[in-house]
Amino acid sequence: MQTTDTVLMIEPVAFGFNEQTAVNNYFQVQQEGNVQGEALKEFNSFAEKLRAKGINVITIKDTLDPKTPDSIFPNNWVSFHSDGKVVLYPMFAENRRLERREDIINQIKEQFEIKEIIDYSDIEKDNKFLEGTGSMIFDHDNKIAYGSVSLRLDEDLFRKFCSEFGFKPVVFHSYQTAGEERLPIYHTNVMMCVADQFVVICLDCIDDDLEREKVIETIKNSGKELIEISEDQMQNFAGNMLQVQNNSGEKFLVMSQSAYQSLNPEQVSAIEKYCEIIYSDLEVIETNGGGSARCMLAEVFLPKK
Repeated sequence: MQTTDTVLMIEPVAFGFNEQTAVNNYFQVQQEGNVQGEALKEFNSFAEKLRAKGINVITIKDTLDPKTPDSIFPNNWVSFHSDGKVVLYPMFAENRRLERREDIINQIKEQFEIKEIIDYSDIEKDNKFLEGTGSMIFDHDNKIAYGSVSLRLDEDLFRKFCSEFGFKPVVFHSYQTAGEERLPIYHTNVMMCVADQFVVICLDCIDDDLEREKVIETIKNSGKELIEISEDQMQNFAGNMLQVQNNSGEKFLVMSQSAYQSLNPEQVSAIEKYCEIIYSDLEVIETNGGGSARCMLAEVFLPKK
């Protein structure tokens, strides 16, 4: 199943600009003022919008110690799978490694069956990283995984994961314009989103012609409609979307307000053929954290107790 009706969100207590991730996340800009307070308002409003549509939102509060300014983005360190497996991932930034909390897993365990925990985090010592569903985009129904190579996605580790979990890897390189340079995009999920019947993707970010054609061919062969966004729209987090469903099976595409406002009417119509759009103002989180709506949601596919 491509979509889940349950997501995990981590409520921030000390959210802010993370210097350790800013070295290769070119979306981040440090703001002054009460960044934590404003981020918490955005977080609560976002969670409430999801709940109002019948989506199950599990919120767990972060802790002040240790200091984890990016804990609001849990999908990078953990994934919860329909066969009862939980996967822990190796993280690039040292302070993000502290986000992996056993008590969070235990709270999930109260409602869901966890049969096995697979921990890849030891590979951090070899300076190899694979940041969960930030770096990998899953087409669950077709068992395809898309991965853009960067410091946050090691190609060998990505292929190993795909082999162990039965996914066909689609490897490519994507870039964004930062100043006068073309630099690797830190996470695949800022430039593409796979839903049940469509894919939103910024093809302009894939500079290599052969890689771009391979991605297009794979999407079309999977039977999904390709909805293309521009690099400017990608910079407004229009690629950072997630399709979810509610308790009644109704599907929604979740995104930020800035992402939604960047879309043109034709793109909105193309999406709304398949599902309703939910959007929320995440401007402070996006600016300081360099991540958006999708990054804030860790899907829970585990069997319910």
